[in-house]
Amino acid sequence: MKDIIQENKGIIRAVIRRVTGTYNEDIEQEVYIKTWRNMNNYQEQGKFKQWLCTLTANVCRDYFRSKTVRERAAEITDDEVLNNIADTNSQEEAIDAKKRQKLILKAVDDLPYKMRKVIIMHEFEDMPLEQIAQKLNVPLGTIKSRMFNARKILSEKLAYLKGE
Repeated sequence: MKDIIQENKGIIRAVIRRVTGTYNEDIEQEVYIKTWRNMNNYQEQGKFKQWLCTLTANVCRDYFRSKTVRERAAEITDDEVLNNIADTNSQEEAIDAKKRQKLILKAVDDLPYKMRKVIIMHEFEDMPLEQIAQKLNVPLGTIKSRMFNARKILSEKLAYLKGE
């Protein structure tokens, strides 16, 4: 389990940041607990990292449901009911954003391995290109080329999300 934590800590934290907007240690710990509990249920049909990212996103959603729903239910006033009606559009936008995020993650997962690795390290783990080149023991120009090509492929695959 220690190896799994060490190998995936960066991506788990990145998913938590992307879904919640901030890093949350409680969620990270819950992800590790659920990973440990559900390791027997993991079937090697897909990639382990993708399974772990999905599990992390689900833990984030569960966290929001449990904490905010209970807190808000205890504090609701008439004014808030009216505000909640107005917030319906923003909730729909949030759902759309999550659907978009899922489509983007799927597109990243479909990239060739070398491009996917560079995109994940740069975009999800916030590593500078120079550090990626050092870590992968590849020239910086190669990393830049992979990044360019990966972004081009993602742009083509996801053009419909931009309305093109």
